Amino acid sequence: MRPAIQLYTLRDLDVPLPELLERVGDTAFEAVEFAGLGDSDPEEISDALDSAGLDAAAAHVGIEDLEADLDSVAETYRTLDCDRIVVPYLDETHFASQQAVADTGRRLQELDARLSDHGVSLGYHNHDHEFTGLGDADAESAFDQLADETGIDLELDVGWATAAGRDPIDLLDHLRGRVPLVHLKDVADTTPVELGEGDLDIEACVRAADEAGTEWLVYEHDQPEDPETSLKHGAETLADLLS
Repeated sequence: MRPAIQLYTLRDLDVPLPELLERVGDTAFEAVEFAGLGDSDPEEISDALDSAGLDAAAAHVGIEDLEADLDSVAETYRTLDCDRIVVPYLDETHFASQQAVADTGRRLQELDARLSDHGVSLGYHNHDHEFTGLGDADAESAFDQLADETGIDLELDVGWATAAGRDPIDLLDHLRGRVPLVHLKDVADTTPVELGEGDLDIEACVRAADEAGTEWLVYEHDQPEDPETSLKHGAETLADLLS
């Protein structure tokens, strides 16, 4: 596995994206996961990645943007040698019933099939609401149904899974071969915190991700008090875990 950072973590740093990539390149992170390019030119960002010695592990792209102009999105990220696109969020209505989950799964699979023509794979990144049970108490969760009924990659966010009361170790074991990207995030109850300050068994998650065939361990902090400090701490923590 290799370490990467989801750039959403650094969204409050008021610097141009090329400079942000330079700062990440000064750490032990080997790649970034994009959360949009803003007004930056893809060719400029490609040069900035090369200059910083970084790869593009993946990119988060909203489902509406994909459905509106999939060819353009795929072309943009292929310019960055990025061959994975992840839908970062779908609200609770997409997981409110078995039929809603089935419809959501079909929608994601259709996008995955279209992206494959561009040499790009699609994934879905969970929060906590996908783990709500469907029907009676013994019914599987919406996330379980989505995993069972589709073949798309799932970017498991172990922090949000933990916040939802699920064991991320069991989930990673169940999802072997389908989690090329794993978000390593710590939470205290349901609040994102710095790695090592919350409820996550970080070392066990890293071992389980490795056994599941994960390629990129992606650090993310949704609400860092100090993004610069979080960048440094995340990089050092992942470097230690992966050494």
